[in-house]
Amino acid sequence: MTSAPDIPLDLPRGVARGAAAEQDTLFDKVAAEFAAPLARLARAHEADPSLRQDLLQDIHLALWRSLANFGNRCSLRTWVYRVAHNVAASHVLRDRRRPKPKLATLDEIDLPADAPDPADSIYEALVMRRITELIQQLKPLDRQVIILHLEGLPAEEIADITGISSGNTHTKLTRIRQLLASQVNAGETP
Repeated sequence: MTSAPDIPLDLPRGVARGAAAEQDTLFDKVAAEFAAPLARLARAHEADPSLRQDLLQDIHLALWRSLANFGNRCSLRTWVYRVAHNVAASHVLRDRRRPKPKLATLDEIDLPADAPDPADSIYEALVMRRITELIQQLKPLDRQVIILHLEGLPAEEIADITGISSGNTHTKLTRIRQLLASQVNAGETP
């Protein structure tokens, strides 16, 4: 009886050793290059630190698995964000059993805020926390759009990643920025 080749058990069926090595090398590059953006993405989608770590691990696992099918069909950055946002959106939808505030549309958000304290550097932290809270209250698609925008991606690439039209992306970005600016410019903090 011949023995099976020595292929690690966690590889998808049919992945040869050379392909696995290439996949590992590409994943190492992705993990190094996109560590900070992926951590920010997880933080924007999950407030609970332990669940955030689980989400980040799920994103890394999905990325590693997906790289076998990457095939340079788009830029690596687009691929990474597409996979990461799909995992994050699934996480948000799957996690609805956990008690959370109701997700709101852009028109429904009207949160009370404390008075700002501009004499203190704490004000900036409060503003950032406020913006993060507002973003976390958005529905998953709106959240994805603004997170990708904050990561510096152009609207056309955001449209490609999220699967919505470029025009719809521009509209959503404008409305979300107006909402965030109105909350910050009004001097409101959490």
